Amino acid sequence: MVVDVLCARLASGVYPQGSRLPSERQLAASMQVARNTLREALDILAQKGLILRRAGAGSFVVDPDRSDNALPVVASSGPLHLHVMRGILEPEIARLAILNMSLARIEALTRITEDLGRTTDPAQFARLEEDFQQKLAEGTDNPLLVACYDLVLKARRQRHRSAMLRRLLTPDRMDELRRIHVDLLGALASGDIAAATDLVQQMLIDEQRLLMQEG
Repeated sequence: MVVDVLCARLASGVYPQGSRLPSERQLAASMQVARNTLREALDILAQKGLILRRAGAGSFVVDPDRSDNALPVVASSGPLHLHVMRGILEPEIARLAILNMSLARIEALTRITEDLGRTTDPAQFARLEEDFQQKLAEGTDNPLLVACYDLVLKARRQRHRSAMLRRLLTPDRMDELRRIHVDLLGALASGDIAAATDLVQQMLIDEQRLLMQEG
């Protein structure tokens, strides 16, 4: 199993604490597995607190002596808790990102948006959405806000929750989200705070409606 192999490598020190893991392409090739299979294994390691995944930077080995006190909070959070926190944080993240985001980060968001336009795989689409939001949070240049949103992403990545979100990503829903992300990127690039926050709120409202239908 891919997860077991990666855990063994971590335990044996093949990938030292604090080091960056090889790229997904390199890992998948070395283990002779598909990249989607590898990504799912990395998601599980992140949920276990063994690695830290950063959009555009890669995956890093976590020091096991630095216990993640956030994990019990993440595990005990329900869908409503997650949605409330996203409603509080994401519009403000968009506003602050417009005020502070560098051109390099806009370019990184552009690449993620282009990847969203190409993929038809729901699991990869969901990861790219998370990458977009994480990169947006980093664009605020507020480390406390980034840390808070990292907790939201950990809750979102809980296995049962991420599986439910992937089920909602039908082809029509992905088409709609692609259009919204293109519009959001345009609002961020042009400095249109009102349009950016409206688009973020639209995504949250639409997702809440779909989750209620799912329930």
